[in-house]
Amino acid sequence: MTAEPWASVDQIAEHLGVTRDSIYRWIDRKGLPAHRVGRLWKFQVSEVDGWVRAGGANEEKEHE
Repeated sequence: MTAEPWASVDQIAEHLGVTRDSIYRWIDRKGLPAHRVGRLWKFQVSEVDGWVRAGGANEEKEHE
């Protein structure tokens, strides 16, 4: 079994069709699953997809 490769902020933004700023905002305010590697944020696409499917990107969640 091959490990899932890590994705960058740019790759995740492109995957989700949003801006880099949205990704950083979602990490900070909505709990987007991200892992800090030094100064960089890295992502597992499967974790991000699960977060989206669970409603993590819903607009109402930002007001909690």
